[in-house]
Amino acid sequence: KSDSMTMTTTMTIRPSTTRPVSGWGFAILSRDFHKSSEVDSNLTLTMISLAASALLLASIGAEAFVPTSLATNRLTRLRETADDQGVEEIAGEIPAAGKKYVVVGGGWGGWGAAKALCESGIENVDVTMIDALPDPTGKTPYLSPTGKPVEAGTRGFWKDYPNINALVSELGLDENEVFTPFTNSSFYSPDGLEATAPVFSEATLDNILGGFPIVGDALKNALGEASGSDEFPMLPSPLGQVLATIPYFERLPISDRASMAGLLLATIDCLGGDEETKEEYDRMSAHELFLRFNLSERLVSDFIRPTLLVGLFKPPEELSALVVMELLYYYALAHQDSFDVRWIKNGTVSDSLIQPLAERLLGKENGGLEVLGGCRVKEISLEKGEDGKLHASKVSYLNTQSGEVEEIDNIDGVVLALGCQGMQSVVSSSPDLARLPEFSLAASLKGIDVISCRLYFDRKVDTRSPANVFSRFEELRGAGGTFFMLDQLQDGSLAELWGMEKGDADEASLGSVVACDFYNSGGLMSLQDDDIVKILTEELLPSAVPKFADAKLVDSWVGKYSGVVSWFSPGSYARRPPLEGAGNGVLPNVKCAGDWVKMGEREHGAKGLCQERAYVSGFEAANSLMKDTAAVEKFQSHEVIAVREDEKQFKLGIEVNRKVMSFLPRFWTR
Repeated sequence: KSDSMTMTTTMTIRPSTTRPVSGWGFAILSRDFHKSSEVDSNLTLTMISLAASALLLASIGAEAFVPTSLATNRLTRLRETADDQGVEEIAGEIPAAGKKYVVVGGGWGGWGAAKALCESGIENVDVTMIDALPDPTGKTPYLSPTGKPVEAGTRGFWKDYPNINALVSELGLDENEVFTPFTNSSFYSPDGLEATAPVFSEATLDNILGGFPIVGDALKNALGEASGSDEFPMLPSPLGQVLATIPYFERLPISDRASMAGLLLATIDCLGGDEETKEEYDRMSAHELFLRFNLSERLVSDFIRPTLLVGLFKPPEELSALVVMELLYYYALAHQDSFDVRWIKNGTVSDSLIQPLAERLLGKENGGLEVLGGCRVKEISLEKGEDGKLHASKVSYLNTQSGEVEEIDNIDGVVLALGCQGMQSVVSSSPDLARLPEFSLAASLKGIDVISCRLYFDRKVDTRSPANVFSRFEELRGAGGTFFMLDQLQDGSLAELWGMEKGDADEASLGSVVACDFYNSGGLMSLQDDDIVKILTEELLPSAVPKFADAKLVDSWVGKYSGVVSWFSPGSYARRPPLEGAGNGVLPNVKCAGDWVKMGEREHGAKGLCQERAYVSGFEAANSLMKDTAAVEKFQSHEVIAVREDEKQFKLGIEVNRKVMSFLPRFWTR
């Protein structure tokens, strides 16, 4: 698999002063030796053996020794003239040259691309993944200094993740062992509990309508009789979401919640519009849109703002209205249960999902993936081909362990599965890419700072929900904050959370393990780790859940990550990288993947859902790359599973809106 080894072998055995010798030449030599009756039989066998050995060398370096026109043909001339069956068996068939692809980045987009390329059916496909992490396969756990497993960020898996759910099935995993049940999420402010997001798919008539003022009992009885069940029925969006959340807002009045109605109309207009319409919304901040549609100040400050800070990782004044509309669609307009979320049940995302996928792809029968961890791409070199188009021909990278700069040459294509920080690094060191505006513009986008913490307490602390959001706390310093009770989400793996072997510890004596994450954390990044831990243990957690005041901190870990999360700022849509890169007419063999890419006609319904969208973009980037580079070989495009179809009333709303907007000016956008 080592390109440098292949190059050295080729240079050693290729004669520098003679033309390459083809398989046809060996066939002629063999025939001449058999015609001569004066040649000793031992010499004949010796020369035939030499010919066979040369054929083996030719098959090792097929590019050096075999003309392209013969690379995939049987050596029939040799078999017709050779009496010795051993020569026939050794000669066999010279393998096809295959394809050599490089995937840069080991996130969901990179693994989606690697999976599609390895499972494409292309003969002798060679796929190399390059990532800066020492081990992007998930096999090596990321441990704190005290030996406890930790993870950068806690990621949820929403109801409409069909392709990731299908991956679990493909890998032979039990979905109920990989994911927790769908869970509630609670919002806390300095005033206490503000709201709880219910599990819509598990709601009952009693817990939704039991406390409904005046008409609750009548509605409950009517719906129960109509459905014949005590389960809360799946109602058309957004009616189902409105009814199901009424009893879960502790402090926010209905009048404030009702002010969101105009924003739902803007969402229909935005998502149902063409590219020009999307760009108009993108040029606005979400805050500006909220003002124009008269959302109540309390609704924004108490609910929408903290939701955006932990969902899109920035406050509304720093977010594109377009991307906020995509998130709002899932919360209020997609399906009643689309916003239901669950979490990893044991360990981390890496060891639960990425590791088994990596093990599958690393097997030779699945394409022979090679993963180069601890490596940073230095340059992607482009050359102009005979067709007048640019083509990526070579990738050079720094091996951070050895300090050596190594190369992969004669590549057929590249998938850049990078975030904004990685794109900036690669493009700034690749002059050929930087000359293309699609890549230089993408490299100009900035990322969001994140801080992840793990806190270990001497006792278990009960909370209303395992997943929680901090809202309006001054101690956040402008960040969005979350805390997850891992001892509740992963109650069967408490010993492992503490870095112990199961059975080696008295789990009843182990306290709560809390994962806390800060997004848009620039105001906290300069603090010492101990100061961040004190803010959590002395201010935020006891204010949200008073029982934390009685718990003693036993251990902690803090990880700081600068500019690592995609920032969908106003005006960023035009600069986000297209999935097709510079396009087939300019650079056909470099594609882009990730949650921030513009997928064009390949757009997946999982808008606003970063993990699923990134994974799918990897499939689509690889499919497009193979279409543009593997014309001769047969390949199988990776299937992309669509999310559930939009509901009828949403489709109708889009059609009505298009007709209205054909003569009504869109005065609220830029």
